[in-house]
Formats: sequence, C-alpha cells, structure tokens
Amino acid sequence: MSAPTPKKQLLHLVIGGELSKLDSSEFKDLDKVELVGVYPNYASAHAAWRAKAQQTVDNAEMRYFIVHLHRLLDPDATGPGPAR
Repeated sequence: MSAPTPKKQLLHLVIGGELSKLDSSEFKDLDKVELVGVYPNYASAHAAWRAKAQQTVDNAEMRYFIVHLHRLLDPDATGPGPAR
C-alpha cells in the first residue's frame, strides 16, 4: 500500500475591523485591524471567521474577511475554493 498523497496547503488569512462605511471594505483605522490568523485551508479559516463575526454581531460597522493567500502567492495555480 502506498502512503496517501498529502493535501496541498492552501493558506487563508482572516482579518477584521471597523469599516469606514457599511458599503465598503475600507477600514476606519488600520492600526486597529485585527489579524485573526493564517489557516491551512478554507474550512478552518471559515470556522475562525464565523467565530469572530458572531462575537461582534452587535457592531454593524465591524466586519471580518477571509483572504485567499494561496491565490496571491500563486495566481496561476488552480485549487479548490469559492469563485471570485
């Protein structure tokens, strides 16, 4: 039996902070942007995003985002994940 092929690491970054306007993705204060973490796949990044978003549900200006770092690091590669 051969060893299972390891899954490709698809890095994702979760960040968040208060937005300057509700209809934009511009932060009020870049010094206060929270870097939640870097995750090896979309599922774990989504879990972290959901937890942070639920903690701040009472603040309409607070938003968290998942950044697909693997797409920035290797834009020609194809991989799983939601379409842009």
